[in-house]
Amino acid sequence: MASKQETLTSERRHKTIASVVLSIICIIYVMPIVTVVINSFKKNTFVKTDTFALPNAETAAGWANFIKGMTFGNYPFMASVANSVIITVLSTFLILFFCSMAAWYIARVNSKFCKVIYYLCIFSMVVPFQMVMFTLSKTADVLKLNTPFTIPIVYLGFGAGLAIFMFVGFVKSIPIEIEEAASIDGCGPVRTFFRVVLPMLKPTLISVGILEVMWVWNDYLLPYLVLDINKYRTIPIHIQYLKGSYGTVDLGATMALILLSIIPVIVFYLALQKYIIKGVAAGAVKG
Repeated sequence: MASKQETLTSERRHKTIASVVLSIICIIYVMPIVTVVINSFKKNTFVKTDTFALPNAETAAGWANFIKGMTFGNYPFMASVANSVIITVLSTFLILFFCSMAAWYIARVNSKFCKVIYYLCIFSMVVPFQMVMFTLSKTADVLKLNTPFTIPIVYLGFGAGLAIFMFVGFVKSIPIEIEEAASIDGCGPVRTFFRVVLPMLKPTLISVGILEVMWVWNDYLLPYLVLDINKYRTIPIHIQYLKGSYGTVDLGATMALILLSIIPVIVFYLALQKYIIKGVAAGAVKG
């Protein structure tokens, strides 16, 4: 009886320690976001001197930082928002549409060509972007892929590796007998994919979609290298240009726009977060 009591006490102690450690880790992860929120409502001077202090009557700037951030410079902030939305939506759609079909073909056609393509997709995930960025910038400029409506083609190339990897894992878990039954009923390959396979891909589609949206929406380097900055800017690029004379930066306005930029992603993630684990688990590599 005493031994059982000691075991229960030990388990409670371990759970308490684990809870404390995980709470500390969560606080560390959340602190940068909390810091951004706090400093979004403080005057620029106090952002530098009292970074972690809460706004008070002396340091508070109200909504002035948000107004200044959205009206600073000669490029309208809403145009940057529109460009970010266009690029994110089109890129995510292209990645989900083409990569799901490619993954289905790779998983079902057992050929050396499909295996080579699959391993090339995996290899593309570990190739640093810096290795190809200058060549990519020149190629995109020559092919006129430097607008919000054409740069999604570039994102399709960079996002295909992870998407195909996850889709292939899920497709392998779908019994092929379902597709054979559809074929017997008169469905061709295209109809089988859209009527049978695609609806079953929903968890992975949502999971991959969330990851791609978070990546494209927050991406700075690729649009900066590819887009014509004088004509098109995304939100991260717009924030980067919040500079005054002699390179001075209004940190209050910068924090305000960073807060505005992360709110849509956080809301989108929280609304669909339950699908991430389900989609990743479904897309795990099957034997």
